Amino acid sequence: MKHKFSDDATMDEIMSRSPAAIRVVLQHGLLCVGCPIASFHTVSDAAREHDLNEEQLSSDLQAAIEGTASG
Repeated sequence: MKHKFSDDATMDEIMSRSPAAIRVVLQHGLLCVGCPIASFHTVSDAAREHDLNEEQLSSDLQAAIEGTASG
């Protein structure tokens, strides 16, 4: 069963638990892969720091986790 990530999950945790999320991170122009801050930033933090739409990023990450991402 696929999980829904919690609001306090870090970007590193999300990518570690669901490697499919890495593609979404890269598609959004984030460089979280290998970044030392990824173990501290939540999706909300990353969206704010990179001026992204948090709802869209969260939705895209969840779709990847669930295996329903297109692209």
